[in-house]
Amino acid sequence: MPKKVKPAGNGKEESPVPCKQVKVEAAGGPSTLNFESPSGLFESLISPTNIETFFKEFWEQKPLLIQRDDPAVAAYYQSLFRLTDLKSLCSQGIYYGRDVNVCRCVHGKKKVLNKDGKAHFLQLRKDFDQKRATIQFHQPQRFKDELWRIQEKLECYFGSLVGSNVYITPGGSQGLPPHYDDVEVFILQLEGEKHWRLYKPTVALAREYSVEAEARIGSPTHEFTLKPGDLLYFPRGTIHQADTPSGLAHSTHVTISTYQNNSWGDFLLDTISGLVFDTAKEDITLRTGIPRQLLMQVETTTVATRLSGFLRTLADRLESTKELLSSDMKKDFVMHRLPPYYTGDGTELSIPGGKLPRLDSIVSLQFKDHIILTVGPDQDQSDEAQEKMVYIYHSLKNRREIHMMGNEEEIESHGLRFPFSHVDALKQIWNSSAISVKDLKLTTDEEKESLVLSLWTECLIQ
Repeated sequence: MPKKVKPAGNGKEESPVPCKQVKVEAAGGPSTLNFESPSGLFESLISPTNIETFFKEFWEQKPLLIQRDDPAVAAYYQSLFRLTDLKSLCSQGIYYGRDVNVCRCVHGKKKVLNKDGKAHFLQLRKDFDQKRATIQFHQPQRFKDELWRIQEKLECYFGSLVGSNVYITPGGSQGLPPHYDDVEVFILQLEGEKHWRLYKPTVALAREYSVEAEARIGSPTHEFTLKPGDLLYFPRGTIHQADTPSGLAHSTHVTISTYQNNSWGDFLLDTISGLVFDTAKEDITLRTGIPRQLLMQVETTTVATRLSGFLRTLADRLESTKELLSSDMKKDFVMHRLPPYYTGDGTELSIPGGKLPRLDSIVSLQFKDHIILTVGPDQDQSDEAQEKMVYIYHSLKNRREIHMMGNEEEIESHGLRFPFSHVDALKQIWNSSAISVKDLKLTTDEEKESLVLSLWTECLIQ
């Protein structure tokens, strides 16, 4: 049958018949995705829609429904996560709240049925069968290699964190009330069928999660049923609800989400502090004191003109700046993202390979998608004396098992810092496919060798 692709329409469907599951081995069917490059992966995920069409017509604008009717894609999707996987996951030690939620939508409200402590498979299965509860599994890429492989490539593609949740819902049941999210959402239907209703956003490109009362949302703009191998995309702010039709054993889908707090507004807040800091070094008007008792006043309209003048100064400076200082976003992204996908023990991420680089060596950057180069103040100096430094952060040593879990105390940054005089040499390495060490724009041969040795020790060049 030909592949169908269409913008999510509101073709009401007949009541679905229970679908015959495609039998696959435990390891699953061969991958139908292209892992050659981040863009190749994304293009194969939304196939047959092409990337250009997706970003021009759908991204942040409207839903896209891709119904494939392709047994090979269905078999591969089913291998990503199954209801039967919960048994082995429970034996690895998973906990209510942290790893798994058990919930049901009752009269438009979410009812949480979690127990305390460790989750046991038999108890989960009992709530699922008897209470018709949905099992929500948090961040399964921590345990499932193929989801790690997909999400790591998507983080490279979007340059933004990519999380996931699996939802397993029994027939004739619904897990969550109508709501909208603060993330861009890609839904992959893995097992069974799910009936979806989407509604017009009350807040376009919302910045927070919110439950919406059924009375407020009107009638659906789109309604359809997803089957294994189908994909649905919708922008943040899209109100949605989904249920498993009666007569089916269960539905399993994975929600892959990205672009949380990744807007122009966020980026402006992130860069403006560095810009003000730099400009104040050279512009005495930004260092003069504010009027007496300004902070005690109720009305501060008089200062608005003054502030808008400062903003114009900053805008002029911005036009001529080459080095944009990201204070936190770049570093936060690289610290919290997944490490590169590997099979085996991952020694290539921790033990430098090949010969020690020398002055006559030719070097090239590796794991470029996992490295960021940023300029910032030297954190070891007081504000007055702060010199600019070049920082290189990478995610090679990040821990997959805490990805997107909010364990801030366990997260650390990995990388190197260099004097600002090294910025051009680093950009040379960054921008060339291979470069001779002796051609680096540094004054002495010692500096050139020392720079590449530092990068080699961190496994960043070969």
